[in-house]
Amino acid sequence: MQLTLDAVSHRYADVTVLSDISLTIPEGQIVCIVGPSGCGKSTLLRFLGGLERPDQGQVLQNGPVPQGCLNPLTYVFQDFALLPWRDVAGNVSLVLEDHGIRGTKAAAVIDDVLARTKLSDFRAALPKQLSGGMKQRVAIARALAVNPAVMLMDEPLSALDAQTRELLMDDLIALWTRAPFTAVYVTHNLSEAVRLGHKIVVLSRRPGTIREIVEIDIPLTERHAGDPVLETHQARLWQLMREEAEAADKELGHV
Repeated sequence: MQLTLDAVSHRYADVTVLSDISLTIPEGQIVCIVGPSGCGKSTLLRFLGGLERPDQGQVLQNGPVPQGCLNPLTYVFQDFALLPWRDVAGNVSLVLEDHGIRGTKAAAVIDDVLARTKLSDFRAALPKQLSGGMKQRVAIARALAVNPAVMLMDEPLSALDAQTRELLMDDLIALWTRAPFTAVYVTHNLSEAVRLGHKIVVLSRRPGTIREIVEIDIPLTERHAGDPVLETHQARLWQLMREEAEAADKELGHV
């Protein structure tokens, strides 16, 4: 399934947060969205997920969903959103229970997604027993369990330390390589964007507009930390954002 934003604009009270955003999310690609603080990245993600509707413009869904898809659009949040009283398998099974899937059918799905996210040995662990990286793997496994058409990922690695972020990026690349999925990935971290994004959308400061779309043709499996080509892309993204990021921080009272 392909998502399209068509001339989307939005205001909160007297503040315009997004202005005339037109963008296509191609099927089978990871599209990263970056930009200064307060530029409307998370708002854009809520529009894509149907949690809010824009004042102007529309969000279009085109094409079929994957076979066996339970939720066409599924979120992965930075705070994991796990139920503390349920173990790993129980947190994954929750989304299946919502669709009446239980017993052996649910067990097969849970076994599959736990294996794909390297969690098979932790299926009986409670969230309090897991590291931050493991908790995010559970959140990703839960998203995969509904076989979504598009994953909407809102700063999914921002709460993790640098080493764990690197490991999770490797995991996401391995998951995509095994079964390419469509994702919209919001991040402040430009190194994440160049490692994971087939396409990187750079938003301006508020009101957010598209300044530039950067496409990276290097296969995901060939992208590695410290790669000079990726560092060149990252430097280019920062060049596009730096002045506006500084202005946005001052405007929002961060400095």
